[in-house]
Amino acid sequence: MTLPLLGSPLQVGPLRLRNRVVAAPMERNYADREGRSTARYEAYLRARAAGGTALVFTEATFVRPDGRGRIRQLGAHDDRVVPGLRALSDAVHAEGAWLGVELNHAGRVADPVVSGFQPVAPSPVPFRGHTPRELTTGEAEMIVTAFGAAAARCAEAGVDVLSVHGAHGYLIHQFLSPRTNHRTDRYADPVVFLNEVLAAVRSAAPALFLRLSAFEGVPGGLDRTATLALARRLRLELVDVIDVSAGCYEAGEWMVQPGEVPRGVLASAASAFRALGKPVCVAGRIPTGDAAEDVLRSGAADLVAVGRALHADPGWTATVLRGAEPRPCIGCNQGCIDELHTQRPIWCVVNPSTGHEWQPPVPPSGGVGRVVVVGAGPAGLEAARRAATAGHRVTLFEAQSRIGGQFRLASELPSRPEFGRLLTWYDAALKRLGVDLRLSTAASPASVAALAPDLVVVAAGGVSLIPPVPGADRARVTGLLEWLATSPPVDRADVVTVWGADRAGIAAADAIAAAGQRVLLIGAGEEPAPEAGFREKVLVVRRLAGNPDVEIRLGATVESIEDEGLLLGRDGRLEPVPVRGPVLVSQGTVPRPVDLGPGDWRAVVLDETPSAAEAIRLAAAIRL
Repeated sequence: MTLPLLGSPLQVGPLRLRNRVVAAPMERNYADREGRSTARYEAYLRARAAGGTALVFTEATFVRPDGRGRIRQLGAHDDRVVPGLRALSDAVHAEGAWLGVELNHAGRVADPVVSGFQPVAPSPVPFRGHTPRELTTGEAEMIVTAFGAAAARCAEAGVDVLSVHGAHGYLIHQFLSPRTNHRTDRYADPVVFLNEVLAAVRSAAPALFLRLSAFEGVPGGLDRTATLALARRLRLELVDVIDVSAGCYEAGEWMVQPGEVPRGVLASAASAFRALGKPVCVAGRIPTGDAAEDVLRSGAADLVAVGRALHADPGWTATVLRGAEPRPCIGCNQGCIDELHTQRPIWCVVNPSTGHEWQPPVPPSGGVGRVVVVGAGPAGLEAARRAATAGHRVTLFEAQSRIGGQFRLASELPSRPEFGRLLTWYDAALKRLGVDLRLSTAASPASVAALAPDLVVVAAGGVSLIPPVPGADRARVTGLLEWLATSPPVDRADVVTVWGADRAGIAAADAIAAAGQRVLLIGAGEEPAPEAGFREKVLVVRRLAGNPDVEIRLGATVESIEDEGLLLGRDGRLEPVPVRGPVLVSQGTVPRPVDLGPGDWRAVVLDETPSAAEAIRLAAAIRL
């Protein structure tokens, strides 16, 4: 599919954008603890600019220390940040793109553990156990001044576009919303604070974006009609582009949507803002070039804000514009979104190089070797791709009839509809690189030795761990992975017990319940999938909790398994539960045993998912 609209230029204020792709202002935890840019940050943005994107934003950048939300969040609060911003500007300009900075104050959602300050807000409406202090009129005016000073620092650093963050439940949005603005002074009028901020920032901004949540997504919050009515009262003559998003922290699934949400989900909401007579940019589940082109063709927007897809592949823009397939974002929200709350630098499930653009690559050896890879899960596929890209002759053994391993099983669940795109991408990449892919072929000592490899990469994945409780050897007990691989029929009168409410367990329980089967979900923790973040699991957990055919027992352990019942441990008691049907065990995995015998080769063993550390180790190994 050709993308004529996506590839067309657009004039925004004094700037000519080379295409319609904006790298969305994603937070990344790449700055230092003083809010200054780093070599990691600079290399990350440079890569997205070099990949063809027209306008590259930093992130929600705090204008004052009490408005900080992350330990490693970028700041524009102090003159010491200017050199780092200048380096970002120079790096992005060198690749033919423009640099944007989104100015923000977190208000009531700022964490005092992070900022060291008591949160402030229009009104003392609590958030996650903290009650913010209500700003006086004079203090609100001082924050307006802080926005203007931050804008001036950005202009000094050569920033081309400033964006005022009026969305996602941050301070400006708190003034706009009736949920959080109960004031009686002049700032009781919800648009006054934002209008003053726009005026303060505009004086330093070559071009100005205004980001708004089309709706909050919570009871008592702003809906589409109310938000549009407020927007009509804003000083839009100061604004070049209205940037439409959605949600707030109490409805985070609208801020960054899970992969099962339809592509371009916010296009219809954005289209209403066309009536304001300004160019419109829209975010929200735009993982492919076709999805972006569809949004533009519908007339809903003039620009698309792409975040996670550019995180997965820095060359996304140039790739889709030439009609090729980039490394796909699968909408998992694991390494890029939910990782933010750990305060660690974000990463990417599908691309181990993301976030490591600043590290020098391992130099190629210059020679051609023979590499054997055992297992075609994500780690094995990435190993084969990297080795072939380095010029080596690669043979990939996979015992199953299809590539993917455990990841393929996940891709077949209804809550993971985008996962299969990664396997399609790897399949095409391996064919293009000439990898000798041997499906339905288990590696053996003889078959590996016959190839006389220089390097063997073992990425055979794992098998389900079944704890040794009494009755675990009964016929009705099966590892979750093995059950998903075979999908055996189940008597409708039976209940499918999923023992283990981890991310795999809840996703499988969701799929089983969607097929009309009764489910008992048992988890030892106090919440489903405690290892998974909110945005990864929110829709699955809501469906399970709202399904009358699903029973969830948390804080419970399985003490024994009988033919027609279970014995659970809970709250210091043993509790018999009469339940027939299969018991699927989701208690983690153990490495799949692989015997390749002795051989005159080096070996590298990888986990199922290729982490950045393993990718670096692999790169050193395939240097041969």
